[in-house]
Amino acid sequence: MRVITIGGSPSPRSRTGLLLDQARLWLARRGVESIHFDIHQFDPAELLLARFDSPAIRHFSEQVSQADGLVVGTPVYKASFAGALKVLLDLLPERALAHKVVLPIATGGTQAHMLAVDYALKPVLAALKAQETLQGVFATDNLIQYGEPAQFDESLLERLDDALEHFIAALARRPAPIDPRVLNGRLIHARWSI
Repeated sequence: MRVITIGGSPSPRSRTGLLLDQARLWLARRGVESIHFDIHQFDPAELLLARFDSPAIRHFSEQVSQADGLVVGTPVYKASFAGALKVLLDLLPERALAHKVVLPIATGGTQAHMLAVDYALKPVLAALKAQETLQGVFATDNLIQYGEPAQFDESLLERLDDALEHFIAALARRPAPIDPRVLNGRLIHARWSI
């Protein structure tokens, strides 16, 4: 299994990033390969000017196409997910998330931002044709403390573990996509009767 994690925080040091780090550690302990992309890896001009032909954007798109699932992390600002993440997702092909399971992770200042994932992020993931978008994990800022190592509220870690268990189960049960060449061959050689 291969999972892409995407950090959408415009801040280099963020609680969203710390939560994604925890998710990647959890996946690694279970033998799941994960590849991380952070919004900071991309040239802002390439994002804002929609340079689909950029080597970095093409590489990102190719990695997403080869993934089984994605864990998408974002802070919530002004009742929506990070604009920088939206710009990056806009550069993916229309059906980029077909046959993929997505787990959204979000952080915000108060519980009032909790529904931003459902009302803002999930519709974008659906537009990219995600096969299944799971119930995400939302953490208020007070549940994550900066430090070496970062400290997480025990209830948050339990919710993250539970969400990741559901994520792995969803990845395991998803049907494998049929190679278009195989499907085309089946259609050509099928016996039809009217």
